[in-house]
Amino acid sequence: MPKEIPKQKNNLHPRNKHQGRYDFGKLTAVLPELSNYVFVNQYHTATIDFSNPDAVKTLNKALLAYYYGVNHWDIPAGYLCPPIPGRADYVHYLADILAETNNGIIPKGKKIKCLDVGVGANAIYPIIGHCAYGWTFVGTDIDPVSVKAANAIVGFNEVLKDGIEIRLQTNKNYFFQGIIKPDEKFDLTMCNPPFYSSEADAAAQNLRKTNNLSGKKQDIPKLNFGGNSNELWCEGGELKFIISMIRESVIFSDSCRWFTSLVSKKEHLDRIYKELEKVKVSQFKTVEMAQGQKVSRLVAWSF
Repeated sequence: MPKEIPKQKNNLHPRNKHQGRYDFGKLTAVLPELSNYVFVNQYHTATIDFSNPDAVKTLNKALLAYYYGVNHWDIPAGYLCPPIPGRADYVHYLADILAETNNGIIPKGKKIKCLDVGVGANAIYPIIGHCAYGWTFVGTDIDPVSVKAANAIVGFNEVLKDGIEIRLQTNKNYFFQGIIKPDEKFDLTMCNPPFYSSEADAAAQNLRKTNNLSGKKQDIPKLNFGGNSNELWCEGGELKFIISMIRESVIFSDSCRWFTSLVSKKEHLDRIYKELEKVKVSQFKTVEMAQGQKVSRLVAWSF
């Protein structure tokens, strides 16, 4: 069985900058347009309507400006607008994994090279990883629109230049082939796979989430965090996606120290473990992460 890394249950990672409630005073100071979406709820607490896609997007702009110095961030309409606190957790736990083989010290700087499979139009993982630890990133995507948008984010922000490269994956059946160059080495890969197995499944799940957030029953899904087809679902869902990634990672066993992926559904772990044992990895581990009542996990493996 994989090694488990202990963590504080139901809390963000200790190094995560997004602990506690959002400070809307500071966030609106750095991005005044956010004030258009802030209101005081029945509990006398400042908040936004998290079922409103425009409010969520503007909140993200403010968070990236305030905490990471990224002052120009935008995504095309309908593309995934990620919840930043949870995304930051993934990066910080990857830093812990690297520290385990570095005398407990988190390696920082451009010498650490990371590959983000499915970077999306938002480029959120490279932004956080580069700004928090100075790592260099290659972000890949099968969608030309996402690649163009991610490149624009990098180009418009001086803090990201020379730290992030975006590459188009021209074959949707591959994760690493056509991306990792001969003799190119990575310290780790990361991936947030499509959760759903079909468009209908994604729509039904998001309708339930929207109803919970808004407190109102709706019949039409409203994607508060957005997301197009390749970002939200794929044939076979996340399990098939991760199994395929594990099998392809064997070919690139000498090109990367750690391969990792998020796993949204706990029931998929046993099948993933069996596949990792089948391809004879030297070690693998599972790290649980929690944001409020939502619990997810990442699986990491190395040859």
